[in-house]
Amino acid sequence: MNEGIINAIEQIVSASNVLENEPMSRHTTFRTGGPASLFIRPENKDQLVEVMALIKKLGTEFFVLGNGSNLLISDEGFDGVVISLSKMNDIHLEGDNDIYAEAGAMNSQIAAFARDNGLKNFEFAAGIPGTIGGAMIMNAGAYGGEMKLVTRSVTVLSPEGEIMVLDNASMEFGYRSSAIKGRGYIVISVLLSLEKGDKETITQNMQELAAKRREKQPLEFPSAGSTFKRPEGYFAGKLIEDAGLRGFSVGDAAVSEKHCGFVINKGNATSAEVYELICEVRKRVYENSGVTLEPEVIMLGKF
Repeated sequence: MNEGIINAIEQIVSASNVLENEPMSRHTTFRTGGPASLFIRPENKDQLVEVMALIKKLGTEFFVLGNGSNLLISDEGFDGVVISLSKMNDIHLEGDNDIYAEAGAMNSQIAAFARDNGLKNFEFAAGIPGTIGGAMIMNAGAYGGEMKLVTRSVTVLSPEGEIMVLDNASMEFGYRSSAIKGRGYIVISVLLSLEKGDKETITQNMQELAAKRREKQPLEFPSAGSTFKRPEGYFAGKLIEDAGLRGFSVGDAAVSEKHCGFVINKGNATSAEVYELICEVRKRVYENSGVTLEPEVIMLGKF
């Protein structure tokens, strides 16, 4: 990466949060992926706005990263700037029932904060392995809950550098989608609207959902969660199982035997192996059922 660009960014973000050729395997839940040319961790909204203005001015390719839990990065890496929001993780109460959370706050941390403050309806998100920013983009959901049901507003940075506040209706939440996804917005923070509840009941609900996850999902292996979107009228895991692909592997990338909807890294999988496996699963499921599976995982870099 050009030394001038690095120097300019270090005028905005402290040098310890500007890393060259950072291995992305450290920042994705698949634990695969080559280096990013530049990896930046802004510490607050103002730094993020300045960094994005500079990157736009320079015309440099960029990607905004949450927890890397829905992401497959090429083994060659990413020839551009990765902006990690991991330092932007403040969580606090606003009023009695609302929680303010910055984009880099983990869903699990927000769920624990809600529980500790006797607020219910966010229990479903305790096991969603990502940040609230990513959850908003995807309208993440589980066990009958989804972000659409608990979001009051989302503060975003537009591609033009404008800070905007989108209310729930403006978010246009759909299945694994939102207005953010197609418009190039960057989530800055979120205001969640919850309800007062009994702390013991909330804790019990979270424990029961965690037990279900451990029983049904391969949490002991690196993965990106559900690898494919749910096709209308079907379940991806069932279609994959019916195609005879339970346990099917390419190198150390494998279809989980515990839950066929998950592609896992059994140890030393490469992104190329994960990608090849995803392609083969899609091909065989289509041949077997006529249904085309769409990956839920975002692909970054050359495949």
